[in-house]
Amino acid sequence: VISCRAAVAWAPGKPLSVEEVEVAPPKAGEVRIKLVATGICRTDEHLLQGCFPNAEFPVIPGHEGAGTVESIGEGVTSMKPGDKVILLCLPQCGECSFCKNPESNFCQKSHISEPQNLLPDKTSRFSCKGKQIHHFLWISTFAEYTVVPEYTVAKIDAAAPLDKVCLLGCGFSTGYGAAINTAKVKPGSTCAIFGLGGVGLSVVMGCKAAGASRIIAVDINKDKFAKAKELGATDCINPRDFKKPIQEVLTEMTGHGVDYSFEAIGLADTMIAALASCNMSTGVCVMVGELDSGSEISIDPTLLLTGRTWKGTVVGGSWKSREGIPKLVSSYLEKKFNSDLLITHTLPFAKVNEGFELLRAGK
Repeated sequence: VISCRAAVAWAPGKPLSVEEVEVAPPKAGEVRIKLVATGICRTDEHLLQGCFPNAEFPVIPGHEGAGTVESIGEGVTSMKPGDKVILLCLPQCGECSFCKNPESNFCQKSHISEPQNLLPDKTSRFSCKGKQIHHFLWISTFAEYTVVPEYTVAKIDAAAPLDKVCLLGCGFSTGYGAAINTAKVKPGSTCAIFGLGGVGLSVVMGCKAAGASRIIAVDINKDKFAKAKELGATDCINPRDFKKPIQEVLTEMTGHGVDYSFEAIGLADTMIAALASCNMSTGVCVMVGELDSGSEISIDPTLLLTGRTWKGTVVGGSWKSREGIPKLVSSYLEKKFNSDLLITHTLPFAKVNEGFELLRAGK
């Protein structure tokens, strides 16, 4: 058993508490990982506010982490102690019907199908002050050590800087992949991205890499515009600068609506605006943002009747996680994109709550 620090959420709506926790050794089919770096993602904020479906407290959040393998359980063959790895919030078990389908990146072992609050044997590897602590999406990266199933880990190139590529575990791969894999953005096309957080900016990078000729970035926070332009946005617009709905503004700017639109916020109103802003015949709208648990959206069916496509993308932007993330790391090392530009602050672990304050402030 290893004693180490972890940021524990004891109850919804409360700040994280950095505690000493005990981390049990890995059982068969499991891996214990020493975390080196983790990103903070809006999904962790959903969890802390009690808006994440089927989560249980107390819990160690975090799902955007990279580290090295500390020890392996019986039967683990795809990695060994010392290997550099990225933890995957979308597993790839390799056995379910989705994993066997070459067109799917979903896995039936994911939290959307069955809760990942405890490891597959329905026990926890974390305890604190004599209490069982729940896992988050099986990976819980807000801990110095974590234990996970083998199929939620991707072994990556030994040359990768872990404090930079941890973002590829969720935020960057989701946004970039939404453009490249889910929408399949074509060269010369027009795109609109709603929301310029880490995921939305990653969509901008994906649209640029795919050869889009016009990339319109939409956000009410003007401080995001300089970074969006640096990453490839051709236009930046603030809905508050207009008296008409933003979908009408985008339609006027492009003549008939954009070819591809992406919602990377997670609000019902912007989901509908994004759908209405892509052209009515061949437009594709991709839902990337995550709505609060229990949310519902009502739309005018004629938005779809004329031919628009509305689709969602789950973590990893349609990459099969264990296969796709290592390839993405290789592309990073080959400088095919610069995800480092998404990093605004680097904080010591003890200041994790300060990180969330920066997130809430849009910084």
